[in-house]
Amino acid sequence: MASNEAERPVQLAWRKASFCASGECVEVAQRDGAVILRDSVQPSGRLLRYTGEQWRSFVRSVKAGEFYVEGP
Repeated sequence: MASNEAERPVQLAWRKASFCASGECVEVAQRDGAVILRDSVQPSGRLLRYTGEQWRSFVRSVKAGEFYVEGP
């Protein structure tokens, strides 16, 4: 198992962005201070687990525009 791949926990409260109109989104849950991600199209697929600090660092980077990709 990859170091950031989470074991499948039971009964997580999954949420996704309110502007996710297509249904093909990343869903996020929290457990024991960790942030867990999954693909909404394949909810029984692989889960990714990040520490709270890893997640906060990612969110700060997104807000700072570090991941901006110009569209077609």
